[in-house]
Amino acid sequence: MSTRFRAVSVLLSIFAVVWMASPSLLAKMPHVLLLLVDDMGYGDLACYNRHSKIETPHINGLAESGMRFTDAHAAGPLCHVSRYGLMTGQYPFRAQPGAWRTRATIDSSQLTLPGFLKQHGYHTAMVGKWHLGFDEKGYDRRLGGGPIDRGFDHYFGIRASTDIPPYFYIRQDRVVVPPTSHIDANQSEGWSPIQGAFWREGGIAPGLELKDVLPRFTREAIQVIHRHSAIASEESLFLYLAYPAPHTPWLPSPSFVGKSAAGMYGDFTMMVDHMVGEVLQALEDAGMTEDTLVIFSSDNGPVWYEEDVNRLGHDSSGGLRGMKADAWEAGHRVPFLIRWPGHVAAGSTTHQLISFTDVLPTLASVVEQPLPEAAAPDGRNFHSVLVGEPAETRSLRQTLALASGNGKMTFRDGPWKLIQGLGSGGFSKPANLPARQGGPAGQLYHLGRDPGELVNLYAFEPQKVAEMEAMLATELTNP
Repeated sequence: MSTRFRAVSVLLSIFAVVWMASPSLLAKMPHVLLLLVDDMGYGDLACYNRHSKIETPHINGLAESGMRFTDAHAAGPLCHVSRYGLMTGQYPFRAQPGAWRTRATIDSSQLTLPGFLKQHGYHTAMVGKWHLGFDEKGYDRRLGGGPIDRGFDHYFGIRASTDIPPYFYIRQDRVVVPPTSHIDANQSEGWSPIQGAFWREGGIAPGLELKDVLPRFTREAIQVIHRHSAIASEESLFLYLAYPAPHTPWLPSPSFVGKSAAGMYGDFTMMVDHMVGEVLQALEDAGMTEDTLVIFSSDNGPVWYEEDVNRLGHDSSGGLRGMKADAWEAGHRVPFLIRWPGHVAAGSTTHQLISFTDVLPTLASVVEQPLPEAAAPDGRNFHSVLVGEPAETRSLRQTLALASGNGKMTFRDGPWKLIQGLGSGGFSKPANLPARQGGPAGQLYHLGRDPGELVNLYAFEPQKVAEMEAMLATELTNP
């Protein structure tokens, strides 16, 4: 072998070692865009309800190019509880997320979804509605316990919904402009008191307009994407975009007014879809689409009454019973879509039972990193479902537990569903019903045969009731 040939061989070997060892040359983990909308119903999207009277081409496009989950559930039927389960992988009834008005509700010792991804090479950013509390000590001081202290590198958003004062923007852990002005309460004629352009009176930052919040969050999210693309970072991006819409107040911009056949709500939902489309286009413009895993869902069910269905012919619940806050299915069964080019088959559907608590362990599997033993205690890994492994013949999650808006415990065991007590447990009337002598004390449904929860089998299946009550008791006593 010539000296020159040996030298070339050595150089090639060194180059190969450097190539394999250099993080900048290794394939990065996928970017992750977690899109969470607010109060969107299971039946609002045509990909779930072909009779929907709301056009949402961008969100439907995620179903066409990705996977649609038909049995996905928020961690609870209200905004703050569902977000707690999403961020921690823990059932919210094990904690106190309802204390969000007075303090941060995620404990500093808990591993969160952004915290885990940050540990494993991700730049983590959040834009939008937090609703998990801050340790507030005045508008001139840092807001402790929020996104920046729970795993996010960057945050811009609001503390809760755009109908709950005080209204002000937060950047990182600081109030942008304190809520020193006042806004009067507002309601819309022709809708219930908690629908339409509804908001509560209270403090508001000077210059802040509620109608501008949704477009502002879209611009902020697009800036996050463009900045990440421009710096050619070796880190992958995790962006959690939590829109406070189509939650009230329904404030469609003039270009969307009258565009749907579902009134103000439909118009506003079309605007939400347009905003989603702008963010997805930003990924495309940045050349990130093929390398991004997109998750889309809603934090709970809609505020949509039977009279709205009758008046407008649009069923926001998609044939499910109830609405937001309810123990019934429409309170917590939500649209859930995942697009991951090259990994998730386009136009696919799965009937696997999943919960928001499953997102953290699933993404841990995607990035091929183990979770600490105590992390995401109520989560299950559904990565195998995404990549098409033959899992449809078995259930990855057999059971599911959650609490309704007023605390009624609900428990799934396969297709069986137990509700402790009578009534909706939430916004639908009656929320509670007393048990009659000789009548059922709770509710039992077989969702495989009765997805609309019309036939209460509680009195006819005492053995199944007893079995599920015991399983739920074990769940409650074993965190």
